[in-house]
Amino acid sequence: MAQRAVRRSVPRIGRVADRVQETWSDADVPEYLERLGVPGLVDVHVHFMEPSIMAKVWAYFDAAGPKLGREWPITYRGSDDERLARLRALGVKRFSALSYAHRPGVAAMMNDWTLGFAEQHADVLRSATFFPEPEAPAYVADLIDRGVDVFKVHVQVGDFPPNDPLLEPVWALLAEAGTPIVLHAGSGPAPGRFTGPAAVADVLTRHPDLAFVMAHLGAPELDAFATLAEHYEHVRLDTTMAFVDFFADSHVSHEAPEGYLERLAALQDKVLFGSDFPNIPYQYAHQIEALDRLGLGDAWMRAVLWENGARLFDVTP
Repeated sequence: MAQRAVRRSVPRIGRVADRVQETWSDADVPEYLERLGVPGLVDVHVHFMEPSIMAKVWAYFDAAGPKLGREWPITYRGSDDERLARLRALGVKRFSALSYAHRPGVAAMMNDWTLGFAEQHADVLRSATFFPEPEAPAYVADLIDRGVDVFKVHVQVGDFPPNDPLLEPVWALLAEAGTPIVLHAGSGPAPGRFTGPAAVADVLTRHPDLAFVMAHLGAPELDAFATLAEHYEHVRLDTTMAFVDFFADSHVSHEAPEGYLERLAALQDKVLFGSDFPNIPYQYAHQIEALDRLGLGDAWMRAVLWENGARLFDVTP
């Protein structure tokens, strides 16, 4: 495995550019998991989509340079079968197949595909999405009855506020069911009209039992989303693209507020591993490397990489 210094104290976090560059490869991951003493990974933030939709997503990333100030190459652009094989070789035992509705009328088609995909592959979480539209309460209720494991909502892409009145009955259903929702509401990598913590906090005042999983730790509003996880029992954070080196020469800010790592350590049982596979511009291993070098300790890494996700989704080795 690549030589590295494993820090056990909590380091001061500055800009990504101040850190060492990525040195792990995907081949290092199984050995690391064995050393850590976990049977594998649970990844809450993986994308498998109907092929024509995935092609459009990749086309968006291919053209994202002007928006991000740099190119965004897709590392894992293979077929569904090739990407499934890659995840399994890495030791990922259970993972989502997230799609996200970007306009009215498309959620049903996306959900039919992702649920069919999960039926074919036992290690895939039954994943679904919804959009603020009059039909949403009815089809979300049906999806809950069908045993959906996780929903995905993308505030920036969908261009709607989480506290849209059309979503009120949906949030009520999901709060009662306790089904996790991976919610991209932070303003990274580029802000949208409705991104940020305020509308999410507003929803939680009326539906405090919602099982939100704040994608990307809520970056760049790290403190505000950590506060929601501290305050609400069922609110969690996912690590997707957190602390990676990719943004070192980008205009995207990746400075953690003072004291943030101490808060992240205290939230050990509420942090889930997420990768954004396959739409990442580096090897999968680098996300694990970036978390490991925070120096929060083996117990924290075991909780994040395996224990928390396994408990939430009832995964056994």
